[in-house]
Amino acid sequence: MENFCYFFVAQCQDFRSPFGTLLDCDNRTPNNCSDEQRLLYFLMKNYSNSVRPVRNASLPVPVKLGLTLTQIFDMIEKNQILITNVWLDQEWFDEFLQWNPDDFNGIRRLNLPSKLIWLPDIVLYNNADEFSNSNIMQVNAMLIHNGSVFWPIPTRFKSTCQIDVTYFPYDEQECKLKFGSWTYNGYQVSIEERNYAIELSSYVPNGEWDLLDTSYQVNIVRYPCCPEPFPDITFYVRIRRRILYYLYSVVFPCVMLSILTLLVFCLPPESGEKIALGITVLLAFSVFMLAIAENMPETSEYIPLISLYLTAVMAMTSVSVMMTVFVLNLHYRGPKKNEIPFWLQQLLSLSLSNICRTFKKPKKLKISCTSKQQKLHKKNIPNINQIQQTENRVPANGILLSYANINETKIKSRVTTDVNSMQIKAVNSQEQKQAKTPSRNRLHYEEIPMKNRSISRSSSTETIQDEIQDTLHSLLYKQKELEHDQQVTNDWRALATKIDKILFYVFLLLTIISTLGLLVVAPLFRTNVQRKTKLWNGTRRP
Repeated sequence: MENFCYFFVAQCQDFRSPFGTLLDCDNRTPNNCSDEQRLLYFLMKNYSNSVRPVRNASLPVPVKLGLTLTQIFDMIEKNQILITNVWLDQEWFDEFLQWNPDDFNGIRRLNLPSKLIWLPDIVLYNNADEFSNSNIMQVNAMLIHNGSVFWPIPTRFKSTCQIDVTYFPYDEQECKLKFGSWTYNGYQVSIEERNYAIELSSYVPNGEWDLLDTSYQVNIVRYPCCPEPFPDITFYVRIRRRILYYLYSVVFPCVMLSILTLLVFCLPPESGEKIALGITVLLAFSVFMLAIAENMPETSEYIPLISLYLTAVMAMTSVSVMMTVFVLNLHYRGPKKNEIPFWLQQLLSLSLSNICRTFKKPKKLKISCTSKQQKLHKKNIPNINQIQQTENRVPANGILLSYANINETKIKSRVTTDVNSMQIKAVNSQEQKQAKTPSRNRLHYEEIPMKNRSISRSSSTETIQDEIQDTLHSLLYKQKELEHDQQVTNDWRALATKIDKILFYVFLLLTIISTLGLLVVAPLFRTNVQRKTKLWNGTRRP
């Protein structure tokens, strides 16, 4: 008991020490004390800031809350935190802080330190900062002679905010700030709104977010810990992201990279850079994905549309690289490969006749000659039909050049002329040899009957014709084989070019659909955000 008395006396001394001058002021003459000193002594001499300021303990203390929003300082999407600069306005009625202004020279208002009077323990329920008073300025409370107390606190709040980044960077966020008494229940302290919910007269616009709407709602909640109701007031702030910065730094570069994906199909295969371009674009998209992921919350509830767009374009880029490998394989197919299947030619021709040049049905290589040339062939080369039959037995290529018949006609015309000239030269060479022989042999030669001489000349001519015929057959076969190989190579290259064109239009269509669908249409027709016509609409929620 003695220890308790000592403790009580010490507490009383600590309480009265700040007002020592006021206690002395009561014994001095009124001329030596100011009116505010006398008033402060009058209010504090029997006042305790540890109990509620009501004479009837069964009645609650009505506390009116208001919020003056001065700035949206920052939105940390990754941690889902909203940082705001506000003035938290609190107003209540203190029955023990009343006086008659006439007794104190007409003083109707008095400012005094807030630590001297009773204060409601109003806290931010969804606080994301450390619970400390470091961010709260200990401002004075303003008293009115009828007992009304007004206490505006300028502070910076860090509140949790459920962020929906589905439509990033076209997203709108609605964050709430929930205020209420931490220990007093609804029977002890009642929470009410002031004449205005959120005051915006001192608001400074943010460079990243536009303020769309503000509202409030008074709630009465019963928690599992306590049977009594706990009132609170929740302020709602709806903001919209300004997209100009993100259009230039995120959206436009992504669209331009999508266009570069299409250029993979326009690059000639001979350049050797088709695959390198596709891989470079794919790496660029990966960098954008990492940059966006650094600012997005690590949650699986919402996936940004821009991430879906980048994923779709990256998938198309990967497919384009694989198709480029396939096209290059077709382009560099040589004569060692098989010919293009005719059904594939017809499929490409029928499906994309307006885009691609129609393939022609492969024809067999035939040697065409004029009537005069045919007579010369029959006269000078009797077995020329055998050559043609042999040529017809050679496998024909799938797709032939249009100028093949012309080349063969020129070759056979040239061959006919060469055969005639070679026959004449052969006969002349025999006559010259016979002219150089000795006279005895020449006489013997002249004695040979003309019939035998004609038979000998005819047999030698036939031998020469046979040799020439074999040589011509070999030349024509090699020529046709070269043309066939070149035609097969050209056909595969033409097929690769046509497939490149087809893929270009297919990927162009997919790029347009994905760009318009994910970046334009979806943000315009979202259903989870209801727009209001008035921006500054501090109304109460139903």
